[in-house]
Amino acid sequence: MLRVFRSLMRVVIFAEPLIYNHSMKSDSSKIKKIIRTLKTLYPVVKTQLEHESAFQLLIATILSAQCTDNQVNKVSKVLFKKYPDPDSLNNASLSSVKKIIYSTGFYNNKAKNIKACAYAVLNDHNGIVPDGIDKLVKLPGTGRKTANVVLSAWFGHQTIVVDTHVLRISNRLGLTNKKDPVKVEYELMKLIPKNCWNDISLQFIYFGRKICNAKKPLCMNCPLSDICCF
Repeated sequence: MLRVFRSLMRVVIFAEPLIYNHSMKSDSSKIKKIIRTLKTLYPVVKTQLEHESAFQLLIATILSAQCTDNQVNKVSKVLFKKYPDPDSLNNASLSSVKKIIYSTGFYNNKAKNIKACAYAVLNDHNGIVPDGIDKLVKLPGTGRKTANVVLSAWFGHQTIVVDTHVLRISNRLGLTNKKDPVKVEYELMKLIPKNCWNDISLQFIYFGRKICNAKKPLCMNCPLSDICCF
């Protein structure tokens, strides 16, 4: 019984600092180190989704849900060759769109959403993708993440895009303990200087793919391991 008690005490003693570190607010020196380190690792970053217009980026981002950028690029190359703009995609048959985007997953919903999105852009915005988050999030299939991708990558606005990588890494680094992407977005906006928002989002994504993997993070090779709560 005594051995069990001692074992439990060891668990509590070792677990307590982790819980504390994860919930404590990040100071400026920690933020500066994260920004400096990621800038060194990934000095030039841009979205990996191939596109030639705001509309194509919007559609590609909708298709990227639960799908890799590489796969989306393979699919969008075919899709945009046949339906490059809101007018052509709006007039496309649903079955044709489904067939093209099948490999991106959830193709039934995605096909309906991108056709509905094309219709909305065409009829509500004269065929021009709106430059504003309030209007973008009203488009079918477009949440804050998708809207922020378009605003940052096409229109050049400073936004924070919270995908699974950003969500995971910001939690591991103790920048937030929230799981809701919108709450995480607003918390990161308070912590990260605005002129770094676009880059930090993409740098987190690159970092998540190369080092801070979801299942097998390369902690031994991580330059941020000393401030990580994972």
